Parts: sequence; C-alpha cells; structure tokens
Amino acid sequence: MTIDYKLLQEKSTTIRRHIIEMLYESGSGHPGGSLSAADILSALYFHEMKVDPQNPKMEDRDRFVLSKGHAAPVLYATLAEKGFFDVKEIYKLRKIDAMLQGHPDMKGTPGVEMSTGSLGQGFSASCGMAIAGKMDNKDYRVYTLLGDGELQEGIVWETAMAAAHYKLDNLTAIIDYNKLQIDGTNAEVMGVDPISGKFEAFGWHVLEIDGHSFEAIIKAFEDVKKVKNQPTLIIAQTVKGKGVSFMENAVGWHGNAPKEDDKNKALEELGGVIND
Repeated sequence: MTIDYKLLQEKSTTIRRHIIEMLYESGSGHPGGSLSAADILSALYFHEMKVDPQNPKMEDRDRFVLSKGHAAPVLYATLAEKGFFDVKEIYKLRKIDAMLQGHPDMKGTPGVEMSTGSLGQGFSASCGMAIAGKMDNKDYRVYTLLGDGELQEGIVWETAMAAAHYKLDNLTAIIDYNKLQIDGTNAEVMGVDPISGKFEAFGWHVLEIDGHSFEAIIKAFEDVKKVKNQPTLIIAQTVKGKGVSFMENAVGWHGNAPKEDDKNKALEELGGVIND
C-alpha cells in the first residue's frame, strides 16, 4: 500500500486545529493529551485501519478504542475529518444535547466503538473485542490507545495478563507516552517505568517508537502484523501538547481549555483557522 506522508501530516495538523477550536468553543476539556496523540490517530484512520464512514458498523471493520477517554477531542476531530459526521459538530463539544460530550459515547457518536472515561476500562473492552474476533474467526484488528498515567490503574494489568493468556495477536495497544498527567510527571505521581519490561514479563511483544514520526508509526503497524500468538504494545514517545509551543511539555495544559488569545496563538502556529 502506498503511504501518502503528506496527507498524513496535513490531516494531523488539521486534527490539531480542530482540537484547539473545539476546546475554545467548549471552554473545557483536555488539550495536552489530545494534541500528543494526533499523529497516531492520523496514521490509524488515514492509512492503517479498515473502516467505512458510510457504514460505521461494518462487520469486518477494524476497531479503535480510545481508552484514555478524556482525550476525546482528538478522536472527535479525527472521526469528523474522516467523514463519520459533519465537522460542524465539533464546535458543539460539551454543549447540552450535543452529539459530542466530554467522553466518547458509543451510542450517540458514529465511529465510537466503546464509551470510555474510567481509565483502564477501554483497554479491557478492546481485549474483549479481540477475543470475540478470534471466536468468530474474523480477521479484523483491534487498536487501543492508553495514556501513560492510565498504567497506574490495576485493571490495565489484569487486561495485559488476559490478552497474553489468550494469545491475542489481533490486539495492538499503544501507549501515548508523553510522561505527564494531571498532577505532574508520571515519576512524581506514581512511577510507571519500566513499561517495556513489565509488558514483556506479562507475555507481550513490545515496540518502542517516536510517536510523531509517521515513518516509525507505519513501520510499527506493519511489524505488528508479523507477530503471532502475542498481543503487541507500541510505546509511542510523544510530547504533551505537541504542535503548540506554549502547550508542549506543560502540565498545566492537561485539562485547561484555551482562552481567545491562546486559541489565536495556537492556530497561528498550526497554520490558521480552518472554518470561518
């Protein structure tokens, strides 16, 4: 399959602009961990995954679960850009009776595979989807994105054990390893390292990549398909707030929406507004 790196970069930049605009309009939400994951979701939805926006429940589709559900803006921006719903919906984020709420809702939003928010539960649901695929002899793949702070949840390790036990080589977990969470660095709050050693001990195949390099991301997805009888973890080294200089590596932008000046500065760095 031809890899259109220019398209992937354009989409990730557009996704980041959508994130800034929707969070400004909502007045609340999580920019830091949404911006850090934009390149990963761009690669998944615009190159790797088999999905059909016109048929969101296509039986043999690949599945993506945003386990770190508070980063919903990056998923919403990606789904809108892919065509699952009108892009105008993103400007209603967190509004009463709007489609897009603070955490993903599988019953109300086309393209959302699992309602998430309680950390760790999206990962466990993705494990169940992968088991179902095996039981039904389907060839779809399941991808799930976790935050690094999410690794502090016990259910993550129960799921890691189960996925290895059932030899789920159709399951790929990706850690958005930006090293920051709401109260500070992972090391300050509750150390999660060594991530690779822990997952390998649980029976996972582990890859470590630059989470902002499309070449590295795509190669990892290709390598995953060669792994048999093991689930795979991709540790994606990322920058919280990536793409907006004053948000990068700044813990204060974990869960604070941009004000008007912030929005304007951010959009200028990202190439300007998208819609009037």
